[in-house]
Amino acid sequence: MDRTTLVRGAVFTASVRDLGGSGHAVVEHPSGQVVFVPGAWPGEVVQVRVTEVKSRFARGVLLAVEQPGAPRRTPPCAYHGNDARHCGGCPWQFVAYPAQCVAKQQRVVAELARLGIGEDIVQPIIPSDSELGYRNRAQLRSDGRRLGFLAEGGRELVDVESCPVLDAATAAHLAELRAALPAKQWRPARRGQWTRIDIDGELGVSVNARLPFRQGNNAQNTRMRAWLAERLTPLAGGGKALELFAGSGNFTRVLAQAGFDSIVAVEAVAAATSALAALGLPGVSVVQQDLYAADAYGPLLRAHGDARLLLLDPPRDGLQAAPALFGARSALRDVLYVSCDLATFCRDVRVMQEAGFVAEVVQPLDLFPQTPHVELLAHFSRA
Repeated sequence: MDRTTLVRGAVFTASVRDLGGSGHAVVEHPSGQVVFVPGAWPGEVVQVRVTEVKSRFARGVLLAVEQPGAPRRTPPCAYHGNDARHCGGCPWQFVAYPAQCVAKQQRVVAELARLGIGEDIVQPIIPSDSELGYRNRAQLRSDGRRLGFLAEGGRELVDVESCPVLDAATAAHLAELRAALPAKQWRPARRGQWTRIDIDGELGVSVNARLPFRQGNNAQNTRMRAWLAERLTPLAGGGKALELFAGSGNFTRVLAQAGFDSIVAVEAVAAATSALAALGLPGVSVVQQDLYAADAYGPLLRAHGDARLLLLDPPRDGLQAAPALFGARSALRDVLYVSCDLATFCRDVRVMQEAGFVAEVVQPLDLFPQTPHVELLAHFSRA
């Protein structure tokens, strides 16, 4: 086989030049085509086998690390790996934690530079106090005989006895569930399907029903709330605030303490709005509304166009109708955007910039060590 031909099954050796948005290594095949490979790190020389060829890129698997990088380490979890035998939940465990944080910071800086947001606006990433034992919730899968996490690609179930990233209370739930195996009630109705079991250190266990959302790292959530309180302090002094994707009130509590005359907290999930309303926060009106509906923002803007501050904490999809939100005439002067996905954040920021908003500060935060995920806390104001 001609080594310059990119085909499925081709084996080649190359240096890792970068990391992609998914956290996979970027290597260049002799043909010049980009190949994404999990389990490798920038600066390493690796041997790769091509597994899939697309029109603009290819995917491969790591066969050998011929020249390891300085950050490479032995993963602290026996289930870590990059194939169907291994858990796909913590793909960066093979890299020392400080290097993980550096990589996340560099990616945020590079992507925001494309939007004209300079490195002076992007603050140094806030690392997690603990790189292990931090996670307060997890989503397990079971076939009644096994209990664990899905492998890379999401097709195979990896039976997991323990998980080093879970905090003590969540790990205790995992141990209790494993003690119940085999469990006929967890057998899925069809072959190839799994029973989903959510565990949460505080909220307990739920089978085939999602638990109410909350941030997965308690210590980092405290830092997020502190950051929000600090940004709100100079913006307080009466007026109305609008919060979208309010959940069960994680950030609404901070808004309520900031001194706004009125706060409208909007959330789609009925259980979350009920929990938020039950808090009885002063000045807070709770609205249940699907924020991904075709006309999600029209009625809100007509009813609350006098709000001068907007707080957002959307899921990974970001804002599905950002132009309708920021393009409308309103009294909005400040936007505080909490994002869990850099790509959709950048997409929404472009819309905000077109509407006259400029970035005051962007604060990366490492919510999930051992993964490529990076949380963003950002403050925008209308120029």
